[in-house]
Amino acid sequence: MTDSNIQIVEYTPAYRDAFKDLNVQWISRYFKMEQADYNALDDPEGYILSKGGHILMVLYNGEAVGTCALIKMNDPKYDFELAKMAVSPTVQGKGIGYLLGRAVIEKAKQEGAKTLYLESNTILEPAINLYYKLGFIKVEGIESPYERCNIQMELDI
Repeated sequence: MTDSNIQIVEYTPAYRDAFKDLNVQWISRYFKMEQADYNALDDPEGYILSKGGHILMVLYNGEAVGTCALIKMNDPKYDFELAKMAVSPTVQGKGIGYLLGRAVIEKAKQEGAKTLYLESNTILEPAINLYYKLGFIKVEGIESPYERCNIQMELDI
């Protein structure tokens, strides 16, 4: 795979279905959809973008194959939550998740963010390994809206 096959672009409403489908696919494979998922996936413009957040999409040969959101947090420590990260199984293992993670961190830096936060589940070993590779460290003691959350991480950028 060459980088010329991959584009990372800002979300537009044209990607609404892809944003939702990519996330529903992995969430439904390992867990059950929760209310917080529906909030973000059914209305990304209202739930994420209108509140100062961002969504990036990964295009591979023009097809949307990955996505990740930065959800603006109303928190004294954390500027954004890295959330709703998904890469299609058809292209997993090609380094797309890492490229997407780096792009999202860079976007947060451009927005003046100092610290990012994320929630996940340790059953998702490739994702957890990716977060560590991106520089995230484990933290504890933050209340989560997700039943499936069993690990929380942060990144000082």
